[in-house]
Amino acid sequence: MNDWLDRLGGRREDETRVVFETPDQAHLAMEASVMTPLAHLGLLDVLGDDAERFLQGQTSAQVSLADGRFAPLTCFCTPKGRVLANAQLWRVAEGHYRLLMQRGLVAGLHAHLKKFAPFYKAEIEPREDLALIGLIGREAPAVAETRLDLLPPGPWHQTDGDDMQLLAHPGPRPRLLACLPAERAETLWQSLADQATPVDNAIWRLHDIQAGLVWLDTDQADAYLPQMLNWEALGGISFKKGCYTGQEVVARAHFRGQVKKRLVRGQLEGDRLPAVGAAVEDANGKSLGGVLSTALDAYGQAEVLAVMSTKEAPEPLSIDGQQFKRLQLPYPLERLDPESLASTAS
Repeated sequence: MNDWLDRLGGRREDETRVVFETPDQAHLAMEASVMTPLAHLGLLDVLGDDAERFLQGQTSAQVSLADGRFAPLTCFCTPKGRVLANAQLWRVAEGHYRLLMQRGLVAGLHAHLKKFAPFYKAEIEPREDLALIGLIGREAPAVAETRLDLLPPGPWHQTDGDDMQLLAHPGPRPRLLACLPAERAETLWQSLADQATPVDNAIWRLHDIQAGLVWLDTDQADAYLPQMLNWEALGGISFKKGCYTGQEVVARAHFRGQVKKRLVRGQLEGDRLPAVGAAVEDANGKSLGGVLSTALDAYGQAEVLAVMSTKEAPEPLSIDGQQFKRLQLPYPLERLDPESLASTAS
């Protein structure tokens, strides 16, 4: 169902990585408009008369805020408050919601939610028939407006066309994500080609890292509290809604300040990408946490997101034999209520 990926002029290295011959891609994304197929991301739809009520009891978002304009971050947790999947939620139509997450988590979340769906008038459907294309660059909003005929939204908001949704993600440069039927993807790609240069989808991952935004994959599910991913600082948890699975643990961790690990952003003194899961070690070789996401930046250095202990540790820190330097996150580590984000202009 992802045949559209084979018709864009790039090369699929596997189901989640698409590469192009474009030189100096990370630098180009900082200076010009680029486009990339988001093969590493997947979609899951929840629809039916009880779709909103069903999701309200399962997810950290206040589902009513997903109103066709605001498209909040959210997560699904175990009863112990560990994240099974973190996602972005948006409303496609009345009684029809869509979830964006790492492709590898779609099947697992589908199976998890199906256990509860029989109690509601709700259906859950993985969407392999849809395509996701990302635009990055200062002029990306203008490109989208002229080529997609859609007014670009602000971060974590959406605008809709007849069969397309356009969403904005934060980052060092404006980022837009177009969700559309797969049969239209090649035509859209060709339309964008005279104003945007194709790049690997690793560039989108790099901008996620620089935005301090991590998307869990299968090996990382059921391992972290949402706050360990800085999810409350990104507006991904509503503390004003009622109960949902894991809510008591998540709320207790917030109000009692019991989060002992946090997502951090950093750079390695080298160009060798560590494996996901590689340990962050202190000067004595003690593990402080592990790597969740990696990419090479515009200067050829490895940038990472890792979850690690909040306690001070003897430096220098290292990952896989390379010195690790912490970088500032682009947001404060404090609670950001999605209710306040929803009220901002899209």
